[in-house]
Amino acid sequence: MKKILLSALLLGFIYSPVNADTVRMGTEGAYPPYNFINDNGEIDGFERDLGDELCDRTGLDCEWVQNDWDSIIPNLVSGNYDTIIAGMSITDERDEVIDFTQDYLPPDPSAYITTGDGNKAAYIGIVAAQTSTIQASHVAESGAILVEFATPDETISALRNGEVEAVMADKAFLAPIVDESNGDFKFIGKDVFIGGGVGMGIRESDSDLKDTFNAAIDSMKEDGSLNNLIKKWFGEDASIY
Repeated sequence: MKKILLSALLLGFIYSPVNADTVRMGTEGAYPPYNFINDNGEIDGFERDLGDELCDRTGLDCEWVQNDWDSIIPNLVSGNYDTIIAGMSITDERDEVIDFTQDYLPPDPSAYITTGDGNKAAYIGIVAAQTSTIQASHVAESGAILVEFATPDETISALRNGEVEAVMADKAFLAPIVDESNGDFKFIGKDVFIGGGVGMGIRESDSDLKDTFNAAIDSMKEDGSLNNLIKKWFGEDASIY
């Protein structure tokens, strides 16, 4: 990708197109409310709104690319797209392979859900989590038996079918599932805070692209529009900046 330049003009960030290249925004499309495929077959959710706004502010021509979670980092490194914007928590382990922008979402609590009366000791049972997530790492380190699945929906199906005793995931993902389960699913235990917030994944060689998106994220934090998006998708009680 050609070098990407950004200038802050006058009293605020004023963006202009930095080159004619298209920036490909990679996301999973399977983790509401972060990102999902809507009834029209289009990528939707918090990160779609955020990514479109960031591209508008930077004057970049952006297109969206859907990619399975388990290969989302390798395919960024391989050049299949230019960013990851997919509910990816910033961790030291990931930062050894790719670079990150600043966080655009504060650390969101992770939680366990289970079936029945909710009195099971989920921490020491058989727990499902999506593969290559911070939740999967946490479960493995907790002493529980970890069962990994490729998609978040598969973890819920495994719990419903009795294959596992609990699921661990972001609470924002689990809350609507619990609410709509008619009492079949319940939260168990305390919320767990892991990871350093959610940021955009960028190839380490694309430092100018990182700087460009960092400036746009800064501007959204400063004018309050990022907080408005967070509240729109995660509720009025969500953590904001």
